[in-house]
This record gives sequence, C-alpha cells and structure tokens, in this order.
Amino acid sequence: MGAALICLPTYNERENLARMIDSLDAVRNGESSIEVLVIDDASPDGTGEIADVLADKRPWLHVLHRAGKEGLGRAYLAGFDWALHNGYELILEMDCDFSHDPQRVPALIGAVRDGADVALGSRYTQGGGTRNWGFLRRMISAGGCLYARMMLQLPVRDLTGGFKCFRREVLEAIDLGAVSAEGYAFQIEMTYRTQRLGYRIVEVPIIFADRVAGGSKMSRRIVAEAAWRVPQLRWRALRGEIPHRP
Repeated sequence: MGAALICLPTYNERENLARMIDSLDAVRNGESSIEVLVIDDASPDGTGEIADVLADKRPWLHVLHRAGKEGLGRAYLAGFDWALHNGYELILEMDCDFSHDPQRVPALIGAVRDGADVALGSRYTQGGGTRNWGFLRRMISAGGCLYARMMLQLPVRDLTGGFKCFRREVLEAIDLGAVSAEGYAFQIEMTYRTQRLGYRIVEVPIIFADRVAGGSKMSRRIVAEAAWRVPQLRWRALRGEIPHRP
C-alpha cells in the first residue's frame, strides 16, 4: 500500500506545531511513507509562517494556506481534496494539540493495511480511555456518542473522535461536496456516510488527553450543532439524500 498523509488542521497552534512535527518525525523513523499536510486557516498568531519554515527543511511536510477560519470540517475537506489530488493511498485526520498521541499513528495505519477501510482512534473501545477529564465532561462525551449511535443505528462506539485513517477509495466514494457539518458533527457525518456505503470500520483503542498548550476550540455552538445535525442526518438518509450500498 502506498504513502500515507496526515491532515493536520491548525488555527493558533504556534505553541504546539513544532513539537508535533518533531513527534511525527520520530514516528516516521519506523514508517517513512508517512507525510504531513498542515492546513492553516490564516492563524493570526503566525502558525502558518512557522509551518512554512518547518516545511523548508522537511520534504515530507507540506503546508496548505487557507484564506480564513471556516471551521474544522472545511479544513479537513480541503486536506482530503489535496491528498486525493496528490495520489496518497491512506489519509489520516489528527489534532495538533497532542490530545491525539502521535505514537498511535502506526496502529491506525496498520489496521487499514490489515483490511479495514477506516480505522477510528476510539476512547470507548476496550483499551481506550481519556486522561485528565472530569466526571461531567466524560458524561457529556459518552452521552453524545450514545445519542448518535442510537439515532443513526451505528455499531461504532466513538462517533465524535477526530483521529482517523481512511483508505483512499472511501473518500473517493463519499460525496465530499455534500458534507456540510463541522466539529463533532463532521466526524459523525463522515463515519455515517462511510458505514452506509458498506465499508468496514474498525475501532483502535487510544487514550485521549486534554491539550497542554494553547486554547481549546470547543464551544457551545459546536456541541449544539452535533445535537441537531444527528437527526438531520437520519432524515436525509431516509429521504435517500445520503447514498446507501448494502
């Protein structure tokens, strides 16, 4: 199987980006086919400029500059389009704030190479979990995943996580132009569309940790969007707007 590309969206991540690139460079020592695409939404803190400097010395590091902040979902879709256009066989999603452990990248890639079409870094499968979360946050996260699972009749336990590896053909089959959700809802929609097309989804255990540096991008708007997008997805599927392949 060919090269893998990690899509790494950034907005005001100057405190994390260089450390993350160094960590991914260490991962590449055992998996040289991995490359990285930083997708920067015109960060006012200079993250994009830092990415350019880092990329000058690393042929495996690429930078995609966007005109402004349009949200996580739009950033990932731009990254997917770039990856498909440039011929990558595996395309990954990953946060830049170290909530996703770079050392788990090979496990996601390995799961796809072993036969999965999509590998999800899962907090809620056996061996997974969270670190430094309070009781309320654990309940909100687990409850949100359960709500989406029941509404969409999905077997996947962790529907809101953003640490994933897609086989190229999955992204080619999904109508990416019709994906409109952001934040948590974007992750739910991508997994739902994948499942409806009949692709095999595997959950790989991860430990999710809160960011140490920089500010959180989480907001009430993102949580609220996930709540109303889920029944909308179900309704669109019932109307035949989201393709289904047994």
